[in-house]
Amino acid sequence: MAEKKKEDKAAQMAVTRKGLILMVVGLVVTVIGFIVLSGGGSKDPNVFNEAMFDFRRLVAAPVLILAGLIVEVVGIMGWFRKKGE
Repeated sequence: MAEKKKEDKAAQMAVTRKGLILMVVGLVVTVIGFIVLSGGGSKDPNVFNEAMFDFRRLVAAPVLILAGLIVEVVGIMGWFRKKGE
């Protein structure tokens, strides 16, 4: 009986369905963060563009990127699982 329990535990996937969903969500959030971060350049190098120092690029985008990476880590590590799973 103990051998069957060990085999069942070994046959389980390391990342569960909920973990895979969290990893995809984290990837999407990270990509959205990089999209928000992009842009703001100037076509003429002699003209300074103040748009690259706005709230969106300095605060919102890095927060989105870090949130996506944290969701990725939680999805991989499985900290949301109960002890019995």
